[in-house]
Amino acid sequence: MPPLNAAKVKNVLSGDTLVLTSTTEPGTEKLLSLAFVSAPRFQRDNEEREIGNMLRQSIKQPFAFHSRDFLRRLTVGKVIQFYVLYTIPTGTKREYGTIFLQDGTRLPEACVAEGWVKLRKESRGKEASEESEKLLDDLELLEAKAKANSKGLWAGQGGSIENTYDIPDPKAFAKKHEGKSLDAIVERVLAGDRMILRLFLSSSKHVQTIVTVAGIRAPKRAVTAEGREQPAEPLANESHQFVETRLLQRNVKVDILGVTPAPANQLICVVKHPNGSIADFLLKAGLAQCTDFHSTLLGAEMKTLRQAEKHAKDNKLGLFKGHVEAKTSGGNEVEATVSRIMRPDTITIRTKSGTEKTVQLSSIRGPKPKDAKQGPFEQEAKEFLRKKLIGKHVRATTDGIKPPSEGYEEREVATIIANNKNVALALVEAGYASVIRHRKDDNDRSPYYDDLIAAEEKAQSEQKGMWSSKAPAAKTYQDYSESLQKAKIQSSVLQRQKKIPAVVDYVKSGSRFTVLIPRENAKLTFVLSGIRAPRSARSPSEKAEPFGQEAHDFANRRCLQRDVEIDVENTDKQGGFIGVLYINRENFAKLLLEEGYATVHAYSAEQSGHVNELLAAEQKAKDARKGVWQNYNSAADEGADGEPAPTTTDATTSTTDGTADPSSTSAAPTKKDYRDVIITHIDHSSCALKLQHISPTTSHALTTLMSAFRTFHLSPSSSSYTSSSPPKTGDILAAKFSEDGEWYRARIRRNDREAKTSEVLFIDYGNSEAVAWKDIRPLGPQEKFGTGKLRAQAVDAMLSFCQFPTTNKEYMADATSFLRENLEGKQVVASVDFLEKVGSSGGGGTAAGAEGTLWVTIFDPNGRGEGEEVNVNEEVVAEGLAMVPRKLKGWEHGKGDVVKEMKEREEEAKGERRGMWEYGDLTED
Repeated sequence: MPPLNAAKVKNVLSGDTLVLTSTTEPGTEKLLSLAFVSAPRFQRDNEEREIGNMLRQSIKQPFAFHSRDFLRRLTVGKVIQFYVLYTIPTGTKREYGTIFLQDGTRLPEACVAEGWVKLRKESRGKEASEESEKLLDDLELLEAKAKANSKGLWAGQGGSIENTYDIPDPKAFAKKHEGKSLDAIVERVLAGDRMILRLFLSSSKHVQTIVTVAGIRAPKRAVTAEGREQPAEPLANESHQFVETRLLQRNVKVDILGVTPAPANQLICVVKHPNGSIADFLLKAGLAQCTDFHSTLLGAEMKTLRQAEKHAKDNKLGLFKGHVEAKTSGGNEVEATVSRIMRPDTITIRTKSGTEKTVQLSSIRGPKPKDAKQGPFEQEAKEFLRKKLIGKHVRATTDGIKPPSEGYEEREVATIIANNKNVALALVEAGYASVIRHRKDDNDRSPYYDDLIAAEEKAQSEQKGMWSSKAPAAKTYQDYSESLQKAKIQSSVLQRQKKIPAVVDYVKSGSRFTVLIPRENAKLTFVLSGIRAPRSARSPSEKAEPFGQEAHDFANRRCLQRDVEIDVENTDKQGGFIGVLYINRENFAKLLLEEGYATVHAYSAEQSGHVNELLAAEQKAKDARKGVWQNYNSAADEGADGEPAPTTTDATTSTTDGTADPSSTSAAPTKKDYRDVIITHIDHSSCALKLQHISPTTSHALTTLMSAFRTFHLSPSSSSYTSSSPPKTGDILAAKFSEDGEWYRARIRRNDREAKTSEVLFIDYGNSEAVAWKDIRPLGPQEKFGTGKLRAQAVDAMLSFCQFPTTNKEYMADATSFLRENLEGKQVVASVDFLEKVGSSGGGGTAAGAEGTLWVTIFDPNGRGEGEEVNVNEEVVAEGLAMVPRKLKGWEHGKGDVVKEMKEREEEAKGERRGMWEYGDLTED
């Protein structure tokens, strides 16, 4: 008996031929055929090519597959012992011998006994040895028994198999077998991630095709293309051998998932042998890498593959031998609050320490603004994110750092979890974001990447969000604050509503906002009533008022992009809407006051109806010495608004030499007297004012009277009251105003008999003009139109602490122009400093029935258009249009602090050479 050799069976070519590999040198191979027998033949490769484009081909000889399969099952992958009986030197030297399996089975005896091979006719005489003759005797006996029992080849029928090498429609084929596991044999391993499979469609129909292993990419082997050899990638041969030693000619289960892009059109499959998916084992060994292109096909299974890849990375195996884990700026989970939505994929979060940072959601991108299809969904996506996140507590885990690119600064990418839900995943599921296709070396990706890919595919198939064929309805907001006229019209609508739902779109300052009212499609500038917040800097070069920036930041933190409710009370002269803003059902003005970031504006607080709430909040900040009250001294807080209370003086005024005038019977008010007024007229010669008090009662009464008055004088019966003789000085009559042709109540000042005109004073508005006698009539019924019914509405007033240059017409014209531009016809707040009764100092020109001349300080609540109160008296002096009186009246002596402030403004005007100070100090001798 020849010596026995050991080898491992790599694969079986046919029912009588095997490929063996050395157990000591794995790369060494040899071909061994079973002695004295032959099996049915398969179609050779060159014969396949000759067949051309036939879609279906039969195996050349019946039972060829069955014969080979019997031998394959017995031997492939097993270590065997063999010896060579003889060789035939035909072309390539072929050896023939006998094989011994570890369980005692001998070949070719077992093959003959089962009828899968036949004895060669010329077997005798090849090797005339005693052992060969004995083997032939045994084989002849076994073959006779197989024939008698119709085994294997001797069955006579059923041995043909339809074997197809081409799939006409791979996509349809994949769809047909979706969700099914097919039995298959790995016929050939092309690379670690590609192989030729024999798929069993039925017992008599097979398909042989190239497939790609799902979820992985293995290194490419060396190939020759266009006469050039492309070298193999590192570990390509090792990857190939790893798969080949485990799968070649093994039975496997195959799940068909999809098809690779044209022109390849190869099936994408999960290939499993009894121990599991080959992709998993290949990744764990570091001989392949995950590929994202199959994530949607694999679904949750992709996570398993990534864990296998991570195992190789952590242990530095194979392709990851020199792997260094990418360093990130953190990775630790932090709790934070979402403070702003920058874009549909970018947010600003604030940690518990108060630090704010902007992060981009990992692995996703919001709708592209310049994309014609995606762009219209940008605002909708941002609103989706705002409703889900703004002001909410989240968990943020940094996944990496994105370097500066395409105009973007360096930024963190992070996974944001809100209510145990991945926010990026929710965006993708709703169709408001797409998933970034990362490079294979890009590790700054979401740990939920595969879920994102699957969600994107589902959103696309369901045509959600930006994947929809229909563009969203455009949401356009009308800006009602762009003009005062539009603001007043919309204000009348909104004032009838309470707690209007709105969204704060932008914070301009601590007390001024841009708000959106979705149900009205309205955009407003909204100003908080009842308070004054310090002004913040509007540019880097501008200096903020103390605590102005803190107030602004506080408003940003609490209000920006939040859902709020508003009550509209009024409008300012810039088109701003004044009212109350509620955040989480709390008056935000109260919150500002409690933090010391605002002070109560007494007059507007009273008008709003929240004065007690606001004053209590301010007092709370005072007691805690917060913000603007950090240096608050409660002992000095004797007056309103944190200022000393007005000092009560004797009922005196100063004469021209500065001494007290004992004839005066006037008295200074003991507390601040704020009045809502309209400036109806400004006298050009003295800058004296005419005021109309504004209140629901008086305004309605004047409107009602004037309506009836005009109707009376336009009716035919009123013409009988036309005067044919000169009117008497001092009489209250009806006069037609030249500018609008309407009739008004007027008092006759003097007559010009030659011109047949009278100078009249319109007692309800304070202006005067010369009116022709034909345009003057008796008043009408006194019980309806007389001053007994409604007293004259125009009240005389002068600006406190202001002495105008009455002797210089040019400077007076400047002062009058300034006052008319800033005050005439406007609603302002007048703080009455002193009431000078009729006859006390010759106030002159007082309307009939008036209370006297009011010395007032005028405040314009929105003089700068930013919800910021302006002291008009101070502004007049600061512009050099008036000076502080050199001889103070008695009541002015009690206003030392105010006088000091006014003199500081005067010095400011002098230093800047403004107005009357343009040529120096007029008061110097």
